[in-house]
Amino acid sequence: MRYDFVSDNAAAMAPEALEALVRANAGFARSYGADAVTARAADQIRRRFDADAEVRFVTSGTAANALALAMLARPFETVLAYDEAHIRTDEAGAPGFFGQGVGLVGLPGPSGKISEAALEARLAEDEPSYRQPAAALSLTQATEYGAVYSVDELRRLIEPARVRGLKVHLDGARLANAAAAGFDLPEVPRLGVDVCILGGAKAGGSCVEAIVIFDHALAHRIDNRLKQAGQTASKARFLSAPLLGLLESGAWEGHAAHANLMARRLAAASPFRVTHAVEANMVFVEMGDAALAALKAAGWAADRFDDGSVRFVCSWQTTEALVDELAAALVAAAER
Repeated sequence: MRYDFVSDNAAAMAPEALEALVRANAGFARSYGADAVTARAADQIRRRFDADAEVRFVTSGTAANALALAMLARPFETVLAYDEAHIRTDEAGAPGFFGQGVGLVGLPGPSGKISEAALEARLAEDEPSYRQPAAALSLTQATEYGAVYSVDELRRLIEPARVRGLKVHLDGARLANAAAAGFDLPEVPRLGVDVCILGGAKAGGSCVEAIVIFDHALAHRIDNRLKQAGQTASKARFLSAPLLGLLESGAWEGHAAHANLMARRLAAASPFRVTHAVEANMVFVEMGDAALAALKAAGWAADRFDDGSVRFVCSWQTTEALVDELAAALVAAAER
């Protein structure tokens, strides 16, 4: 079975990431994140956002999201998120576990974007003693359906949330793809985001995500929290080095732009109806069971997503030849 398009997690490490890892392997360095490689990676991230921030590196998006949300909401409170946000559907209750009972409330909207009306309606609801009140808003950029929020769209969600005292979390597992699509990263702190996750794994790194904390008050004893959660790497330079290689070389954005381009190429060649606008590196198509079975029988791994469509994900490693090969397989499957 071929996993070329099943997820950008299936791709190998990008050469810039691997080369940086090899360079970091020379000699001795301080442990537990006090090394020069980790400091340089954090500085690169601060430059991307043009903001002062506390930056910590962890081994998964689940850990990053859950620990971030535990900073923003107390056990008797809840987090508002998109219905099919990763924190609600794919993290096995980790936000509630690390938050010791923090709840998650789903809100609808098109292509992974929370509806302004739905958010306003939820914010306007009473907060009786028997319900967990909302303490934070979680947004995803790019969304689970490959949509990219504009700055104005984010502002129209964040401003009413902050007026009501909510903190804001941004899940940026595919933030590189959003940046490559034109989203201006310095707008993240300007919009009032308190904690942002900057993705490394899907961008071509190893298993690394960065927790970027713009509200310094939230960083109080962050290192103790990470240690307790098993997220303090002893040889931290090997966690941060691949992401440093991507950031210093510009490949973090460059590879994401390539992945976005490959997704548009695939969408243009698809014989099936594309169900969501292709703004990042994912293509969703309407495909019947017989066609999907035929595609799998031809050796291509593919899965239905939450809305019933079939998802294909491009990465830094996706080539035009690979896209054309899959497109031919899709045409053959459509004829079954």
